Amino acid sequence: MRRDNDAEASKPEMTETIVSIRRVAKTVKGGRNMRFSVTIVVGDHNGKVGVGLGKAQEIPEAVRKATEDAKKNVVDVPMVGTTIPHKIIGVHGAGRVLIMPAAEGTGVIAGSAARTVLESAGIKDVRAKSTGSNNIGNLAYATLEGLKGLVTVEQVAKLRGKTPEEILG
Repeated sequence: MRRDNDAEASKPEMTETIVSIRRVAKTVKGGRNMRFSVTIVVGDHNGKVGVGLGKAQEIPEAVRKATEDAKKNVVDVPMVGTTIPHKIIGVHGAGRVLIMPAAEGTGVIAGSAARTVLESAGIKDVRAKSTGSNNIGNLAYATLEGLKGLVTVEQVAKLRGKTPEEILG
């Protein structure tokens, strides 16, 4: 029994941040069916982050569903110090987010949805520019897609069978 408690204690604590709550309607024969759509970001501020979407007739239930979905979609984010290894563009639907590394002390310069995802991942110094759609959900997912595509010099060297010094030149 103690092992279960130790395993739970060693798990990093994930924080939940609500990105958007929207009331959506479906028109049916008898009128409109109202529901709530919630987008949530979960992260441990130490390189792990996930985004989830939940829909339900009541907000607390939608939040629970979104949190479950976000925890299923958690990704590891490679970091170099307090920033990211290289520039990348994340795309989801019509949402596009350009994520760029920044010098130490810059902080997180990004729009609302991208900022939430980047801060939950634990990235301290980064710049981001959203182009295309301003749909908050798509921007959050596009930021996550960009973070998924990041690779470090060590990972590239391992794939190519070289040392990191050979890759850097």
